Amino acid sequence: MSSYDTDFNTAHRVTLEGRGKLIVSGVEDVARFDENEIVMNTAEGALVVTGENLHIDKLSLDGGELHVDGHVDALSYDDAPGSGGGGLLARLFGG
Repeated sequence: MSSYDTDFNTAHRVTLEGRGKLIVSGVEDVARFDENEIVMNTAEGALVVTGENLHIDKLSLDGGELHVDGHVDALSYDDAPGSGGGGLLARLFGG
């Protein structure tokens, strides 16, 4: 994975190895997580990871990198960068 290293901490990249190991760069914050869902704010908007037995293996907000182990079912973006994050919460809670 060192072949993908960059000098930019905020560069956003998603790498999924099989369905068992996920690496996301450009992570600004983890909004919430449990074993079935991880919601994070990235340089490209809110990213929602759903699956089973999800565990955050490594989190480095200084470097903007998140490593997840478990069974990944889906990845989806919920809002655009700079939207203030309110869109995600409104959608989650039906507002």
